[in-house]
Amino acid sequence: MIELEHLHKVYSAHEGSHHALHDVSLSIADGDVFGIIGQSGAGKSTLVRCINLLERPTSGRVIIDGIDVTDYQGKQLRELRGSIGMIFQSFSLFQQRTVLANVTFPLELRREGKEASRKCALELLDVVGLADKAQRYPSELSGGQQQRVAIARALANNPRVMLCDEATSALDTRTTVSILNLLGEINRDLGVTVVLITHSLAVAKRICNRVAVLDEGLVVEEGPTVQVFANPQSSVTRELIENDSLETAGGQPVAPADEETDELRSKAAQPSLHLPVSLSALSGAGNGQPAGSVGNQPVAAGMTAEGKGE
Repeated sequence: MIELEHLHKVYSAHEGSHHALHDVSLSIADGDVFGIIGQSGAGKSTLVRCINLLERPTSGRVIIDGIDVTDYQGKQLRELRGSIGMIFQSFSLFQQRTVLANVTFPLELRREGKEASRKCALELLDVVGLADKAQRYPSELSGGQQQRVAIARALANNPRVMLCDEATSALDTRTTVSILNLLGEINRDLGVTVVLITHSLAVAKRICNRVAVLDEGLVVEEGPTVQVFANPQSSVTRELIENDSLETAGGQPVAPADEETDELRSKAAQPSLHLPVSLSALSGAGNGQPAGSVGNQPVAAGMTAEGKGE
């Protein structure tokens, strides 16, 4: 379980301070698909980055499985981040590396054997449906395929939690649905807790079992997704519902989970994903990462923690 207790985050600048989070307290149970929704600037990304300590809260506590990890440093911090995968809106792939080499990167950082890493990466690409793209480069892939590569790379550390920072915002409707289906399968079949940031109520309705609504750094509403949207208690939530067209950039609604086709329902009825056996056999699987990585996101020269060029 992830417990956030009375988190505050204040950024200081020459012109004054900015209070990004105000006394945020949330509990995310193992196996949840937990949505954090709100308008731009609400504090969503700041909040989710406090979970793996990419952002250090100014005050408050981050507790995972009953252990206060807020002040973790060094090896403890690397091990924590190794258990928490993260994917971004921008995909953050290494353009000069093949798809296969992108997925093996975190395994290379752990100094796993070359052949073992290659085998594991190929199996992970099969999990996300891209086994036939292993030797392609990111520039040769569609946006949805690039996000699948990013998901495979995040899975390489056998994470217990997956943080998704607007992971579908840059995708068209059909691709958004396919990525949400994949995340749902990862949650259901692999037991990975998913924390998803989105400004789209349609996305939250489709995949999340619980949501929290943020506004100007405050949690204004939190609870089961159906309950929050059916009976909103805050004016902010009501405004989001009124203003949201339930459309993605493609111009078509993202169908809620209860409107999936019979084929998708049938597929969801039984587990279909399995992590590669070779992954659990690797010496560092699930045990964190060496310096040079942030969460499951590699950081190279000229790149920020978000994986974007400076």
